Amino acid sequence: MALFYLGWDLLALEERVHILERRIERRILRDSQNPYDLPRNEFLNMFRVSPELAMDLTNEIRDQLQRERSTGLPEEIQVLVVINFYAKGGYQRATGDNFVVNVSQPSVSRCIHSVTDAINNTLLRRCVRFPMTAVERQNARQKFVNAFEGAIGAIDCTHINIITPNEHEEAYMNHHGNHSLNVQAIVDPGLKILNINARFPGARNDSYIWSTSPIRRAMEYHYNLGERQTWLIGDAGYALEPWLLTPEGTRQYMYTRKHCKARNVVERFFGVFKSMWRCLSYQRVLMYTPEMAGKIVNACAVIYNMRIQYRLPIQQIEGYIEQEQQYENIERHNEIIERRGPRIVAMRIQTQLMASWFPDYIDGDQ
Repeated sequence: MALFYLGWDLLALEERVHILERRIERRILRDSQNPYDLPRNEFLNMFRVSPELAMDLTNEIRDQLQRERSTGLPEEIQVLVVINFYAKGGYQRATGDNFVVNVSQPSVSRCIHSVTDAINNTLLRRCVRFPMTAVERQNARQKFVNAFEGAIGAIDCTHINIITPNEHEEAYMNHHGNHSLNVQAIVDPGLKILNINARFPGARNDSYIWSTSPIRRAMEYHYNLGERQTWLIGDAGYALEPWLLTPEGTRQYMYTRKHCKARNVVERFFGVFKSMWRCLSYQRVLMYTPEMAGKIVNACAVIYNMRIQYRLPIQQIEGYIEQEQQYENIERHNEIIERRGPRIVAMRIQTQLMASWFPDYIDGDQ
């Protein structure tokens, strides 16, 4: 029996030695390879960002990523590990085994939490900003002037799949039968994110999320102050309001065609956003709590807007939007929350726009 325990102790000791050797190997590999030495195109393909953007992002959150040990991961590597996870959407171990970063799975997990929290705390409000001042809204209207006069953004929601949560599991079950977050986004014609809301479970419909949104209160506030020529554009899943215009169905074909063409930017955005950050794609599942999953969505939105600021090319996987849309629009018409007072005013606005834009169009004749 004593020999048995002695043999077991020796095996445990050998395993510990092997783990330490592996740690040393990883550190040697990591120290011998600098990801910033990669060719620019290869760096962009692996991390979806340029070396300049990655370094500036690291400098912005460096104070929140200080290493506790001298042998800890440099802040630059921490950020690249996390961006690579966002971009590829793989498991933590596979992300760590990447030949460039060479870190363990526990280190990847710590990096994801610390970097994601740092981006949310430091950069979210600065990089994802809705036009709140009169000058900002005027500039936003200019971007839409040829597509849909008066609009400052297009709004819609999309589902981000998550692992089954431990609490209130039923609230996260969407109409596809998956557990998800229902994420609301508002974008401009340049596909820049003006607002992102990743706090609501998948069982909540688009109209409910909008009804509780601070952006809705801001739009209503400016409308009541007399700003009557500013609105968002959304699909039939939203209630018609003076500050949120929706399609008119078959009653006014020309207006609806113009509306849908302008609103298409938000559909294109979701395709670009999810193909850029594969951890959010329909085929993936975020293996995190709803709160952490929402922070990951926010962090991806921040880096996405930074890419636009750095004028990096936007690429999209062909056919991605169509695959997403065949699920997204199944029950939109059953989700509208009626607000009769604002709806009547909004219908009057629609009629005025139709008469202004299409004076020769006779309703019902074409």
